[in-house]
Amino acid sequence: MDPMILVTGATGTIGKDVVRQLAGRGAKVRALTRDPVKATVPAGVEVVRGDYAEPASLEAALAGATAAFLVRPAGPEEGQDAALVAAARAAGVERLVKLSAIATGDPATGPSGSWHVAGERAVRDSGLAWTVLRPSSFASNTLTWLPALRTGEPVPNMTGDGASGVIDPRDIAEVAVRALLDAGHAGRTYTLTGPEAITVPGQAAVLAEVLGRPVPTRDLSPDETRDFLRTAWGMEGAQVDGVLTGVAFVRAGGNAVVTEDAREVLGRPARTYREWAEDHRGAFAGS
Repeated sequence: MDPMILVTGATGTIGKDVVRQLAGRGAKVRALTRDPVKATVPAGVEVVRGDYAEPASLEAALAGATAAFLVRPAGPEEGQDAALVAAARAAGVERLVKLSAIATGDPATGPSGSWHVAGERAVRDSGLAWTVLRPSSFASNTLTWLPALRTGEPVPNMTGDGASGVIDPRDIAEVAVRALLDAGHAGRTYTLTGPEAITVPGQAAVLAEVLGRPVPTRDLSPDETRDFLRTAWGMEGAQVDGVLTGVAFVRAGGNAVVTEDAREVLGRPARTYREWAEDHRGAFAGS
Protein backbone atom coordinates (compact mmCIF):
# COMPACT_ATOMS: atom_id res chain seq x y z
CA MET A 1 0.00 0.00 0.00
CA ASP A 2 1.33 3.44 -0.92
CA PRO A 3 2.19 5.79 1.96
CA MET A 4 -0.58 8.29 2.65
CA ILE A 5 -0.25 11.74 4.21
CA LEU A 6 -3.02 13.46 6.16
CA VAL A 7 -3.07 17.25 5.94
CA THR A 8 -5.15 19.07 8.55
CA GLY A 9 -6.16 22.68 8.04
CA ALA A 10 -6.27 21.69 4.39
CA THR A 11 -8.22 24.77 3.24
CA GLY A 12 -6.03 27.30 5.06
CA THR A 13 -3.16 29.42 3.75
CA ILE A 14 -0.45 26.83 4.41
CA GLY A 15 -2.48 23.62 4.42
CA LYS A 16 -3.95 24.09 0.96
CA ASP A 17 -0.50 24.69 -0.51
CA VAL A 18 0.90 21.64 1.29
CA VAL A 19 -1.89 19.62 -0.33
CA ARG A 20 -1.13 21.12 -3.74
CA GLN A 21 2.61 20.53 -3.50
CA LEU A 22 2.25 16.97 -2.20
CA ALA A 23 -0.20 16.13 -4.97
CA GLY A 24 2.20 17.65 -7.49
CA ARG A 25 4.86 15.24 -6.28
CA GLY A 26 2.54 12.30 -6.79
CA ALA A 27 2.01 11.67 -3.06
CA LYS A 28 -1.18 10.06 -1.81
CA VAL A 29 -2.94 12.83 0.13
CA ARG A 30 -5.97 13.02 2.38
CA ALA A 31 -7.24 16.53 3.18
CA LEU A 32 -9.00 17.09 6.50
CA THR A 33 -11.52 19.91 6.80
CA ARG A 34 -14.62 20.69 8.81
CA ASP A 35 -16.56 21.44 5.62
CA PRO A 36 -15.58 19.14 2.72
CA VAL A 37 -18.18 20.71 0.44
CA LYS A 38 -16.21 23.96 0.35
CA ALA A 39 -12.83 22.30 -0.20
CA THR A 40 -11.16 22.71 -3.58
CA VAL A 41 -8.29 20.25 -4.01
CA PRO A 42 -6.23 18.81 -6.87
CA ALA A 43 -7.48 15.72 -8.67
CA GLY A 44 -6.76 12.53 -6.79
CA VAL A 45 -6.78 14.11 -3.32
CA GLU A 46 -9.23 12.55 -0.88
CA VAL A 47 -11.26 15.01 1.20
CA VAL A 48 -12.63 13.95 4.58
CA ARG A 49 -14.53 15.72 7.31
CA GLY A 50 -12.92 16.00 10.72
CA ASP A 51 -13.17 18.00 13.91
CA TYR A 52 -10.71 18.10 16.82
CA ALA A 53 -13.64 17.86 19.22
CA GLU A 54 -14.80 14.60 17.62
CA PRO A 55 -12.21 11.84 18.26
CA ALA A 56 -14.02 9.39 16.00
CA SER A 57 -13.61 11.73 13.04
CA LEU A 58 -9.86 12.00 13.68
CA GLU A 59 -9.56 8.25 14.01
CA ALA A 60 -11.25 7.76 10.64
CA ALA A 61 -9.18 10.48 8.96
CA LEU A 62 -5.90 8.97 10.17
CA ALA A 63 -6.69 5.38 9.19
CA GLY A 64 -3.90 4.18 6.92
CA ALA A 65 -1.87 7.40 7.22
CA THR A 66 1.90 7.20 7.56
CA ALA A 67 2.47 10.93 8.18
CA ALA A 68 0.38 13.90 9.25
CA PHE A 69 0.66 17.68 8.98
CA LEU A 70 -0.77 19.34 12.09
CA VAL A 71 -2.45 22.72 11.76
CA ARG A 72 -4.96 24.14 14.18
CA PRO A 73 -6.91 27.42 14.26
CA ALA A 74 -5.14 30.42 15.75
CA GLY A 75 -6.04 31.01 19.36
CA PRO A 76 -5.52 29.63 22.86
CA GLU A 77 -4.63 25.97 23.23
CA GLU A 78 -7.70 23.79 23.72
CA GLY A 79 -6.12 20.36 23.40
CA GLN A 80 -6.41 20.16 19.62
CA ASP A 81 -2.85 19.03 18.98
CA ALA A 82 -2.88 16.53 21.82
CA ALA A 83 -6.08 15.01 20.43
CA LEU A 84 -4.59 14.62 16.99
CA VAL A 85 -1.30 13.23 18.32
CA ALA A 86 -3.16 10.63 20.37
CA ALA A 87 -5.22 9.61 17.35
CA ALA A 88 -2.08 9.48 15.19
CA ARG A 89 -0.30 7.17 17.61
CA ALA A 90 -3.32 4.89 17.78
CA ALA A 91 -3.50 4.77 13.98
CA GLY A 92 0.16 3.82 13.58
CA VAL A 93 1.29 7.10 12.02
CA GLU A 94 5.07 7.30 11.80
CA ARG A 95 5.79 10.99 11.26
CA LEU A 96 4.30 14.30 12.47
CA VAL A 97 5.01 17.80 11.21
CA LYS A 98 3.50 20.59 13.29
CA LEU A 99 2.93 24.16 12.16
CA SER A 100 3.77 26.40 15.12
CA ALA A 101 4.87 30.05 15.19
CA ILE A 102 8.02 32.07 15.68
CA ALA A 103 8.89 33.02 19.28
CA THR A 104 6.68 30.29 20.72
CA GLY A 105 7.31 30.11 24.45
CA ASP A 106 8.57 33.71 24.73
CA PRO A 107 6.32 35.53 27.24
CA ALA A 108 7.30 38.90 25.76
CA THR A 109 5.09 38.15 22.75
CA GLY A 110 1.97 38.09 24.90
CA PRO A 111 -0.70 35.38 24.98
CA SER A 112 0.02 34.19 21.45
CA GLY A 113 3.45 33.04 22.59
CA SER A 114 1.79 30.25 24.58
CA TRP A 115 -0.64 29.05 21.91
CA HIS A 116 1.63 26.32 20.55
CA VAL A 117 3.64 25.38 23.64
CA ALA A 118 1.47 22.43 24.64
CA GLY A 119 1.09 21.30 21.04
CA GLU A 120 4.83 21.30 20.45
CA ARG A 121 5.29 19.33 23.66
CA ALA A 122 2.68 16.79 22.59
CA VAL A 123 4.44 16.28 19.27
CA ARG A 124 7.90 15.97 20.81
CA ASP A 125 6.66 13.55 23.47
CA SER A 126 4.68 11.46 20.99
CA GLY A 127 7.33 8.82 20.47
CA LEU A 128 6.96 9.38 16.71
CA ALA A 129 9.34 11.09 14.31
CA TRP A 130 8.52 14.80 14.51
CA THR A 131 9.38 18.17 13.01
CA VAL A 132 8.20 21.57 14.27
CA LEU A 133 7.94 24.59 11.96
CA ARG A 134 8.01 28.08 13.49
CA PRO A 135 7.37 30.58 10.68
CA SER A 136 7.62 34.34 10.99
CA SER A 137 5.04 36.79 9.61
CA PHE A 138 3.43 35.68 6.34
CA ALA A 139 3.95 37.82 3.24
CA SER A 140 0.28 37.19 2.47
CA ASN A 141 -0.74 39.17 5.55
CA THR A 142 -0.52 42.27 3.37
CA LEU A 143 -3.67 41.09 1.60
CA THR A 144 -5.44 42.52 4.66
CA TRP A 145 -4.48 45.92 3.24
CA LEU A 146 -6.96 45.54 0.40
CA PRO A 147 -9.88 47.36 2.10
CA ALA A 148 -7.67 50.41 2.77
CA LEU A 149 -6.26 50.39 -0.74
CA ARG A 150 -9.72 50.13 -2.29
CA THR A 151 -10.92 53.18 -0.41
CA GLY A 152 -7.74 55.18 -0.97
CA GLU A 153 -6.84 55.14 2.70
CA PRO A 154 -3.31 54.72 4.06
CA VAL A 155 -2.39 51.24 5.23
CA PRO A 156 -2.47 51.12 9.06
CA ASN A 157 0.97 50.49 10.57
CA MET A 158 0.74 49.17 14.12
CA THR A 159 4.39 48.12 14.46
CA GLY A 160 6.26 51.33 13.64
CA ASP A 161 9.84 50.67 12.56
CA GLY A 162 9.80 47.14 13.93
CA ALA A 163 10.86 44.68 11.24
CA SER A 164 9.93 41.03 10.75
CA GLY A 165 11.56 38.23 8.78
CA VAL A 166 8.55 38.08 6.47
CA ILE A 167 8.25 34.73 4.66
CA ASP A 168 6.37 33.59 1.58
CA PRO A 169 3.74 30.99 2.63
CA ARG A 170 4.76 28.86 -0.33
CA ASP A 171 8.17 28.39 1.26
CA ILE A 172 6.61 27.31 4.55
CA ALA A 173 4.51 24.78 2.67
CA GLU A 174 7.52 23.49 0.76
CA VAL A 175 9.50 23.00 3.97
CA ALA A 176 6.52 21.11 5.40
CA VAL A 177 6.39 18.88 2.33
CA ARG A 178 10.11 18.09 2.61
CA ALA A 179 9.68 17.21 6.29
CA LEU A 180 6.65 15.03 5.57
CA LEU A 181 8.44 13.08 2.86
CA ASP A 182 12.02 12.95 4.13
CA ALA A 183 13.01 11.31 7.43
CA GLY A 184 16.13 13.50 7.54
CA HIS A 185 14.19 16.31 9.21
CA ALA A 186 13.08 14.31 12.25
CA GLY A 187 13.76 15.89 15.61
CA ARG A 188 14.26 19.38 14.16
CA THR A 189 12.62 22.66 15.04
CA TYR A 190 12.93 25.11 12.15
CA THR A 191 12.46 28.86 12.57
CA LEU A 192 11.37 29.91 9.10
CA THR A 193 11.94 33.44 7.83
CA GLY A 194 12.48 35.22 4.58
CA PRO A 195 15.96 36.45 3.61
CA GLU A 196 15.52 39.89 5.17
CA ALA A 197 13.80 41.67 8.02
CA ILE A 198 11.38 44.23 6.63
CA THR A 199 9.02 46.78 8.19
CA VAL A 200 5.44 47.55 7.23
CA PRO A 201 6.54 50.77 5.46
CA GLY A 202 9.24 48.74 3.73
CA GLN A 203 6.68 46.24 2.46
CA ALA A 204 4.41 49.10 1.36
CA ALA A 205 7.29 50.66 -0.60
CA VAL A 206 8.01 47.37 -2.36
CA LEU A 207 4.33 46.83 -3.14
CA ALA A 208 4.07 50.36 -4.50
CA GLU A 209 6.92 49.67 -6.91
CA VAL A 210 5.33 46.40 -8.02
CA LEU A 211 1.89 47.98 -8.52
CA GLY A 212 3.21 51.20 -10.01
CA ARG A 213 1.25 53.42 -7.66
CA PRO A 214 1.57 54.79 -4.12
CA VAL A 215 0.85 52.58 -1.12
CA PRO A 216 0.90 55.06 1.77
CA THR A 217 1.04 53.99 5.42
CA ARG A 218 -0.16 55.63 8.61
CA ASP A 219 1.59 54.99 11.91
CA LEU A 220 -0.81 54.16 14.72
CA SER A 221 -0.01 54.95 18.33
CA PRO A 222 -0.85 52.29 20.92
CA ASP A 223 -4.14 54.07 21.67
CA GLU A 224 -4.97 54.36 17.98
CA THR A 225 -4.07 50.69 17.55
CA ARG A 226 -6.46 49.79 20.35
CA ASP A 227 -9.26 51.72 18.65
CA PHE A 228 -8.43 50.13 15.29
CA LEU A 229 -8.55 46.61 16.72
CA ARG A 230 -11.95 47.35 18.23
CA THR A 231 -13.55 49.06 15.26
CA ALA A 232 -11.95 47.33 12.27
CA TRP A 233 -11.34 43.86 13.67
CA GLY A 234 -14.15 43.65 16.22
CA MET A 235 -11.86 42.73 19.12
CA GLU A 236 -12.61 43.40 22.76
CA GLY A 237 -11.02 43.32 26.21
CA ALA A 238 -8.27 40.79 26.83
CA GLN A 239 -8.05 39.96 23.14
CA VAL A 240 -7.10 43.55 22.36
CA ASP A 241 -4.60 43.65 25.20
CA GLY A 242 -2.98 40.46 23.95
CA VAL A 243 -2.56 41.80 20.43
CA LEU A 244 -1.14 45.06 21.79
CA THR A 245 1.51 43.10 23.67
CA GLY A 246 2.46 41.26 20.51
CA VAL A 247 2.51 44.50 18.52
CA ALA A 248 4.80 46.10 21.11
CA PHE A 249 7.13 43.09 20.83
CA VAL A 250 7.46 43.61 17.09
CA ARG A 251 7.70 47.40 17.42
CA ALA A 252 10.64 46.97 19.81
CA GLY A 253 12.49 44.78 17.31
CA GLY A 254 11.71 41.42 18.87
CA ASN A 255 10.65 39.89 15.57
CA ALA A 256 13.58 41.19 13.50
CA VAL A 257 14.89 37.65 13.19
CA VAL A 258 16.35 36.15 10.03
CA THR A 259 17.51 32.53 9.86
CA GLU A 260 18.96 30.22 7.23
CA ASP A 261 16.61 27.36 8.14
CA ALA A 262 14.49 27.65 5.00
CA ARG A 263 17.60 27.75 2.81
CA GLU A 264 18.98 24.71 4.63
CA VAL A 265 15.87 22.64 3.94
CA LEU A 266 15.08 23.91 0.44
CA GLY A 267 18.62 24.16 -0.91
CA ARG A 268 17.89 27.68 -2.19
CA PRO A 269 17.27 31.11 -0.68
CA ALA A 270 13.84 31.81 0.72
CA ARG A 271 11.72 34.02 -1.50
CA THR A 272 11.79 37.77 -0.83
CA TYR A 273 8.72 39.86 -0.12
CA ARG A 274 9.21 41.42 -3.55
CA GLU A 275 8.97 38.01 -5.20
CA TRP A 276 5.73 37.31 -3.35
CA ALA A 277 4.31 40.72 -4.32
CA GLU A 278 5.24 40.28 -7.99
CA ASP A 279 3.68 36.83 -8.09
CA HIS A 280 0.48 38.10 -6.44
CA ARG A 281 0.12 41.42 -8.28
CA GLY A 282 -3.23 40.26 -9.62
CA ALA A 283 -4.68 39.96 -6.11
CA PHE A 284 -4.37 43.73 -5.76
CA ALA A 285 -5.98 44.52 -9.11
CA GLY A 286 -8.79 46.99 -8.71
CA SER A 287 -7.72 47.90 -5.19
